[in-house]
Amino acid sequence: MTGTDTQAVDDANRAYYEAMERGDFEELTSLWLAPEDVAYAEDADPDDAEDTSISCVHPGWPVLTGRGEVLRSYALIMANTEYIQFFLTDVHISVVADTALVTCTENILSGGPAPEEGDELGPLVGQRVVATNLFRRTRDGWKLWSHHASPVLADADDESDTADNAEDDGSPG
Repeated sequence: MTGTDTQAVDDANRAYYEAMERGDFEELTSLWLAPEDVAYAEDADPDDAEDTSISCVHPGWPVLTGRGEVLRSYALIMANTEYIQFFLTDVHISVVADTALVTCTENILSGGPAPEEGDELGPLVGQRVVATNLFRRTRDGWKLWSHHASPVLADADDESDTADNAEDDGSPG
Protein backbone atom coordinates (compact mmCIF):
# COMPACT_ATOMS: atom_id res chain seq x y z
CA MET A 1 0.00 0.00 0.00
CA THR A 2 1.25 3.43 -0.85
CA GLY A 3 0.18 6.88 0.23
CA THR A 4 -0.94 7.36 -3.36
CA ASP A 5 -3.34 4.38 -3.07
CA THR A 6 -4.74 5.69 0.20
CA GLN A 7 -5.27 9.15 -1.30
CA ALA A 8 -6.92 7.69 -4.41
CA VAL A 9 -9.32 5.64 -2.24
CA ASP A 10 -10.06 8.71 -0.11
CA ASP A 11 -10.80 10.67 -3.29
CA ALA A 12 -13.15 7.92 -4.56
CA ASN A 13 -14.91 7.77 -1.20
CA ARG A 14 -15.39 11.55 -1.13
CA ALA A 15 -16.60 11.54 -4.75
CA TYR A 16 -19.34 9.08 -3.72
CA TYR A 17 -20.62 11.37 -0.98
CA GLU A 18 -20.29 14.50 -3.15
CA ALA A 19 -22.33 12.87 -5.93
CA MET A 20 -25.04 12.10 -3.36
CA GLU A 21 -24.99 15.71 -2.12
CA ARG A 22 -25.37 17.06 -5.67
CA GLY A 23 -28.01 14.48 -6.58
CA ASP A 24 -25.84 13.51 -9.56
CA PHE A 25 -27.17 10.07 -10.42
CA GLU A 26 -24.95 9.66 -13.50
CA GLU A 27 -21.81 10.37 -11.49
CA LEU A 28 -22.96 8.10 -8.68
CA THR A 29 -23.60 5.29 -11.19
CA SER A 30 -20.09 5.67 -12.63
CA LEU A 31 -18.55 5.30 -9.17
CA TRP A 32 -20.01 1.81 -8.60
CA LEU A 33 -18.19 -1.30 -9.80
CA ALA A 34 -19.57 -2.72 -13.03
CA PRO A 35 -18.84 -6.11 -14.67
CA GLU A 36 -16.74 -4.46 -17.37
CA ASP A 37 -14.52 -2.96 -14.67
CA VAL A 38 -13.02 -6.35 -13.78
CA ALA A 39 -13.22 -8.29 -17.06
CA TYR A 40 -9.53 -7.90 -17.87
CA ALA A 41 -9.20 -10.73 -20.40
CA GLU A 42 -10.22 -9.87 -23.95
CA ASP A 43 -12.20 -13.10 -24.29
CA ALA A 44 -13.94 -12.73 -20.90
CA ASP A 45 -17.68 -12.16 -20.91
CA PRO A 46 -18.52 -9.31 -18.47
CA ASP A 47 -21.85 -11.03 -17.71
CA ASP A 48 -19.96 -14.03 -16.35
CA ALA A 49 -17.99 -11.97 -13.83
CA GLU A 50 -19.69 -13.18 -10.63
CA ASP A 51 -17.30 -11.32 -8.35
CA THR A 52 -18.63 -7.95 -9.50
CA SER A 53 -22.05 -8.18 -7.88
CA ILE A 54 -22.36 -4.99 -5.87
CA SER A 55 -24.30 -4.70 -2.63
CA CYS A 56 -25.71 -1.95 -0.47
CA VAL A 57 -27.40 -1.66 2.92
CA HIS A 58 -29.01 1.70 3.65
CA PRO A 59 -29.93 2.33 7.30
CA GLY A 60 -33.05 0.31 8.08
CA TRP A 61 -33.18 -1.34 4.62
CA PRO A 62 -32.61 -4.99 3.69
CA VAL A 63 -29.50 -5.98 1.75
CA LEU A 64 -29.71 -4.88 -1.88
CA THR A 65 -27.66 -6.93 -4.35
CA GLY A 66 -26.87 -6.28 -8.00
CA ARG A 67 -26.47 -3.07 -9.99
CA GLY A 68 -30.15 -2.74 -10.84
CA GLU A 69 -31.38 -2.99 -7.25
CA VAL A 70 -28.62 -0.84 -5.78
CA LEU A 71 -28.88 1.95 -8.36
CA ARG A 72 -32.70 2.00 -8.18
CA SER A 73 -32.41 2.58 -4.44
CA TYR A 74 -30.23 5.64 -5.03
CA ALA A 75 -32.63 6.97 -7.68
CA LEU A 76 -35.44 6.63 -5.14
CA ILE A 77 -33.45 8.34 -2.38
CA MET A 78 -32.41 11.19 -4.69
CA ALA A 79 -35.98 11.69 -5.93
CA ASN A 80 -37.26 12.05 -2.36
CA THR A 81 -34.47 14.10 -0.81
CA GLU A 82 -34.35 17.81 -1.53
CA TYR A 83 -31.17 18.41 0.45
CA ILE A 84 -28.47 16.17 1.90
CA GLN A 85 -25.02 16.95 3.22
CA PHE A 86 -22.45 14.58 4.68
CA PHE A 87 -19.82 15.54 7.23
CA LEU A 88 -17.45 12.57 7.41
CA THR A 89 -15.55 11.87 10.62
CA ASP A 90 -13.52 8.94 11.96
CA VAL A 91 -12.41 8.01 8.42
CA HIS A 92 -10.10 4.99 8.34
CA ILE A 93 -8.72 3.57 5.09
CA SER A 94 -7.02 0.21 4.63
CA VAL A 95 -5.69 -0.91 1.24
CA VAL A 96 -4.63 -4.50 0.53
CA ALA A 97 -3.66 -5.24 -3.06
CA ASP A 98 -6.66 -4.29 -5.23
CA THR A 99 -9.18 -4.00 -2.40
CA ALA A 100 -9.75 -1.09 -0.04
CA LEU A 101 -11.86 -0.82 3.08
CA VAL A 102 -13.11 2.54 4.31
CA THR A 103 -14.93 2.97 7.60
CA CYS A 104 -16.34 6.31 8.64
CA THR A 105 -19.07 8.12 10.50
CA GLU A 106 -21.57 9.92 8.28
CA ASN A 107 -22.91 12.97 10.09
CA ILE A 108 -25.89 13.69 7.84
CA LEU A 109 -28.02 16.79 7.51
CA SER A 110 -31.00 16.27 5.21
CA GLY A 111 -34.31 17.85 4.29
CA GLY A 112 -37.35 16.52 2.55
CA PRO A 113 -39.61 18.16 0.00
CA ALA A 114 -41.08 21.57 0.78
CA PRO A 115 -44.57 21.75 2.27
CA GLU A 116 -47.28 21.92 -0.41
CA GLU A 117 -47.94 25.63 0.09
CA GLY A 118 -44.36 26.87 0.17
CA ASP A 119 -41.20 27.03 -1.83
CA GLU A 120 -38.88 26.59 1.13
CA LEU A 121 -37.12 23.39 2.07
CA GLY A 122 -38.85 20.96 4.39
CA PRO A 123 -37.54 20.59 7.94
CA LEU A 124 -33.86 19.64 8.26
CA VAL A 125 -33.05 16.46 10.13
CA GLY A 126 -29.71 15.39 11.53
CA GLN A 127 -28.62 11.77 11.70
CA ARG A 128 -25.43 9.92 12.52
CA VAL A 129 -24.60 6.73 10.66
CA VAL A 130 -21.55 4.48 10.65
CA ALA A 131 -20.56 3.21 7.23
CA THR A 132 -18.29 0.64 5.67
CA ASN A 133 -17.39 1.20 2.02
CA LEU A 134 -15.54 -1.49 0.11
CA PHE A 135 -13.67 -0.51 -3.07
CA ARG A 136 -11.92 -2.45 -5.84
CA ARG A 137 -9.13 -1.14 -8.02
CA THR A 138 -10.07 -1.06 -11.72
CA ARG A 139 -8.40 0.21 -14.88
CA ASP A 140 -10.41 3.43 -14.36
CA GLY A 141 -9.54 3.86 -10.69
CA TRP A 142 -11.18 2.75 -7.46
CA LYS A 143 -14.85 1.71 -7.70
CA LEU A 144 -17.36 1.12 -4.93
CA TRP A 145 -18.14 -2.58 -4.49
CA SER A 146 -20.24 -2.47 -1.34
CA HIS A 147 -21.72 0.17 0.98
CA HIS A 148 -23.17 -0.71 4.37
CA ALA A 149 -24.56 2.00 6.64
CA SER A 150 -26.14 1.55 10.06
CA PRO A 151 -27.64 4.21 12.31
CA VAL A 152 -25.89 5.08 15.55
CA LEU A 153 -28.55 4.56 18.20
CA ALA A 154 -26.69 5.92 21.24
CA ASP A 155 -23.57 7.93 21.91
CA ALA A 156 -20.91 6.31 24.06
CA ASP A 157 -20.72 9.70 25.84
CA ASP A 158 -24.44 9.53 26.65
CA GLU A 159 -24.02 6.12 28.27
CA SER A 160 -21.08 7.27 30.41
CA ASP A 161 -22.94 10.48 31.36
CA THR A 162 -25.87 8.37 32.56
CA ALA A 163 -23.54 6.21 34.65
CA ASP A 164 -21.81 9.31 36.07
CA ASN A 165 -25.16 10.89 36.98
CA ALA A 166 -26.31 7.74 38.76
CA GLU A 167 -23.19 7.88 40.95
CA ASP A 168 -23.55 11.62 41.58
CA ASP A 169 -27.16 11.52 42.79
CA GLY A 170 -26.61 8.65 45.21
CA SER A 171 -28.82 6.22 43.27
CA PRO A 172 -27.76 2.59 43.35
CA GLY A 173 -25.72 1.82 40.30
